[in-house]
Amino acid sequence: MKTKSIRVFLVGTILLAQIIGTGCPPTHAGQPDIVVKMTAKKFEYSPSEIVLKKGVPVVLEITALDRLHGFSCPDLGIRADLQQGKVTRVPVVPQKTGSFAFRCDIFCGDGHEDMSGTIIVKE
Repeated sequence: MKTKSIRVFLVGTILLAQIIGTGCPPTHAGQPDIVVKMTAKKFEYSPSEIVLKKGVPVVLEITALDRLHGFSCPDLGIRADLQQGKVTRVPVVPQKTGSFAFRCDIFCGDGHEDMSGTIIVKE
């Protein structure tokens, strides 16, 4: 019994370390991450519409092309700072279906209020 307890402890520790290190639970063995590449620049995201499947893990790879931007989708619990010239990886596992607005939440100049888009989550 002692050996089984140690194994369970080690597996739990490894899973916890992966979640803390990557910000998301491990994907199924052998399946590559689904990656959606995006860019952010004054005053737009490209693409501005993303379609995801409920319960399917995805990584948004967002590159800010011109300056610091924010990425916020409160209804899905997503928030990230986007550093100029760097790729920011944002793990997402949508748990509900619908249409959810995202926007830049760091003021980036005249036109900032138009920097938005939509995440559509389907069954």
